[in-house]
Parts: sequence; C-alpha cells; structure tokens
Amino acid sequence: MTQRPDDGTTNLTGHLLIAMPGMGDPRFEWSVVFLCDHSDEGAMGLIINKPSQDIDMGALLGQLNIDNTAGLSRQRVRFGGPVEMGRGFVLHSPDYASVVTTLEVTPDLRMTATLDILEDLGRGEGPDRWLMMLGYAGWGAGQLENEIAENAWLVCEATPRLIFDLADADKWEAALESMGVSPMMLSSEGGRA
Repeated sequence: MTQRPDDGTTNLTGHLLIAMPGMGDPRFEWSVVFLCDHSDEGAMGLIINKPSQDIDMGALLGQLNIDNTAGLSRQRVRFGGPVEMGRGFVLHSPDYASVVTTLEVTPDLRMTATLDILEDLGRGEGPDRWLMMLGYAGWGAGQLENEIAENAWLVCEATPRLIFDLADADKWEAALESMGVSPMMLSSEGGRA
C-alpha cells in the first residue's frame, strides 16, 4: 500500500477489498472488489467475482449493435457494483489502450469505460486479458475507511492472477489465502481489544 504524501493516509488504489463474512449488505457478500481509484474524496471499485446471471458478452454486444466476430457469446459479464448499473467497465491487461481514454491503475492493470474497447473486443482486437463489468461500487469521502475500520473489508494486493486466472467462485478464498488468512478463521463479529 502506498502512503499519500499529503496526509500520510494509505492509498488503496490498485488493491483488492475482500468482503468479510456477515457484512450485512447482500450486494457485497463474498465480494472481491478491485479499487480503481481511492483518494480523500472517496473510492471507486469493480466487483471481480460476481458473474451476471442475465447477460453475457454476446447479448451485450448485440444490444449495442456491435459485431461479435470474435465469438464472445459465452464470456460472462459481471456485476461490477450497484452504482450506474447501465454503465460498462472493462478491467484489462496493459497491452491495450483506448484511443479515447484508458486509466492506468497499476503497471499491470488498466480500466477502460469507453465503447471503443467493446468494439475492439468484438473484433478480437482488444486486450489479451479482461473482465467486463456493468456498474461499479462507490464510496464517499471517508466511507470506505470507516467500513474497513468496522471490519467490513480486508485489503490485499491485487495481482493479474487473482483477477484474470481464477474462476469467479474461487477468487474470494484465494484473495484471503494470498494474505495468509484461512476463511475458516474469519468471524462475522468484529472484536475490540
């Protein structure tokens, strides 16, 4: 985690949030969230392990009248979070940059939210590794820090392996294990020393 030079607090951009058991918000139960941005103004992230049951890439591209010559019909679209669920975000490897705008979150991870990446993916010309999400998770100033202090989230390093290589159902446990935490040891009750 990097320290912000202005106030000494920890900047979590590019890290993963792991939902603790008993979080209380069913939209985030067992979630792993990649933080695309974190500042003193708030945070924005994408849930990387909740596949949509309603839509796949073929249906999404069809709704947008984008050619699907790459045959992406079986690729799952994920629920990225409860904010602006009609807006799409692609988290991807650094081998692609949109001609419009791509956010470099870490040296290994980029995020693009413009239509051209979907057109490129449909043609098979997009990034090698990617996840498509609809919606995002957002926090106001201090909100995420409060949730972490209240034992709602654990924070770990994000790696392309955790994001792209594992099945969605395995990401929560693997993120915990990357920290040396056994899921069996977690309690839904926060403790006080």
